[in-house]
Amino acid sequence: MPVGIGLLIAGLASYLFLKVGKEALGSDEALQPITSLWVATFALAPGVFLPVEQELARALAHRRATGVGGKPVLRKVIVLGSILAGIVAVGIVGAGSAISSAFFNDDWVLVLALLIGFVAYTPAHIARGVASGHGRFRAYAVVMASDGVMRIVACLVLAIAGVTSVGPYGLAIAFAPLPGVLFVWARGHLRADDGPAAEWGEVTQNLGWLLVGSIFAAGLVNAGPLAATILAEPDQKHLVTRFTYGVLLARIPLFLFQAVQAALLPRLSRLAARNEIAEFRDGLRRLLKLVLAAAVLGTAGAFLLGPVIIEKFYDSKLSGSTLAILALGSAIYMLALALAQAVIALRGHKLVAMGWGCAGITFFLVTWLNHEPLFRRVELGLLASSTMGLVAFAIALRYKLRTGVVPTGDSVIDAITDMPFES
Repeated sequence: MPVGIGLLIAGLASYLFLKVGKEALGSDEALQPITSLWVATFALAPGVFLPVEQELARALAHRRATGVGGKPVLRKVIVLGSILAGIVAVGIVGAGSAISSAFFNDDWVLVLALLIGFVAYTPAHIARGVASGHGRFRAYAVVMASDGVMRIVACLVLAIAGVTSVGPYGLAIAFAPLPGVLFVWARGHLRADDGPAAEWGEVTQNLGWLLVGSIFAAGLVNAGPLAATILAEPDQKHLVTRFTYGVLLARIPLFLFQAVQAALLPRLSRLAARNEIAEFRDGLRRLLKLVLAAAVLGTAGAFLLGPVIIEKFYDSKLSGSTLAILALGSAIYMLALALAQAVIALRGHKLVAMGWGCAGITFFLVTWLNHEPLFRRVELGLLASSTMGLVAFAIALRYKLRTGVVPTGDSVIDAITDMPFES
């Protein structure tokens, strides 16, 4: 429940952040570099660091269950996270000119903000891994929720001070993850006990497949605004921000799904761990029915009420058909994510990585090959890629259940913590 509450707070903060940003900067076009930075950060950081968080949580939980201290594991993961952060940071610096031109209107301060923000998520995800591995879910929720809250606070301060340049708002995004980490660290919630030395295999058991799957999954859920930024003509930059509003509105069921899922998954995981497959199937069916109901309501609500909400809250215009297609794609992504987690619980890490990879390739091909107007190109890509993921995971789950695979405690923990959607 604390994790669910943290997710809801983070989700609400996302909507308020863009609202405050637009009021401060004055227009959708002026806000576009900030929305691109925000989306790029949440496409990149969770994709790279979520697997590190998962493996840390799994290894710590395993040691905790056997009465062994996890500090050596934590030291290994800090080294691993630092290496990954360094590799990607070098890539950002090397591609800085292209990134600045494509996404940030040649503003190098925002490239710096992307670099700082990415590095700042290294301790954030490690902190979350420590918290979940030790069952300290309130600390986990604080790290997750404070990120969004600090973004809002910083942006409000800048807006009240009359700041109208995008750089400071970008830096507010970059440093937002750190206060929550410092808070839980100061309260002693990131401590780990001494124990026997850890081998690299203890913290990299499924890292490769988790990393591939996570990069594609996190990239896919944030691909819409990034693709729209790249494909937009110079006089269409304001449309990118409008499209981001639509993506956020379409994600409301996804926010709620992950919040509910945080409470429901432990029961499913206990059933899987006890190899009670019939009960596991029944619980999974109930979860999918809940997701399906949310999908139908979300799509209908986006079509009927979405344009009014966008106009009233953001003072922008989007058609009901655009919002409905975005909501349908988000709904199918929800279903795909639920099945992917079930496949991971049944030790199908490789199949999940392949499924998300196929979905990512589908998005690229559909968006590239069709010649519809800007919004429709990206909408169709999102819809097709989510559908590909759903089909791939449905086949993988059917295969795993037929082969009678017995879940392990490690695979169950990987499934519980596999939430590539950030806000």
